[in-house]
Amino acid sequence: MSFTEFQSSLQESTVPQGLGSPLQGLWHDGKGEWEKAHRRVQDDASTEAAWVHAYLHRKEGDASNAAYWYARARRPEPKTTLEEEWADIARELLEV
Repeated sequence: MSFTEFQSSLQESTVPQGLGSPLQGLWHDGKGEWEKAHRRVQDDASTEAAWVHAYLHRKEGDASNAAYWYARARRPEPKTTLEEEWADIARELLEV
């Protein structure tokens, strides 16, 4: 799936099939469903899920929790906007 297709899928009512939990989390966040997004990544121990988890806590405004998850994801805390980070994460995860 391309990034453009992923973005377009936000117009649908269900998560596209074949996405792992990190991309499912981003998809729900893109639809404004923070709680669903958080549930998707909460129990996934991957570094990719930790990155999405960090982004979600950054968006929530919980800087210390976000910092913890960025460290777990082995990612620096971003200097970009939330929108830019969402797109960066999606693009990278879609390439994997």
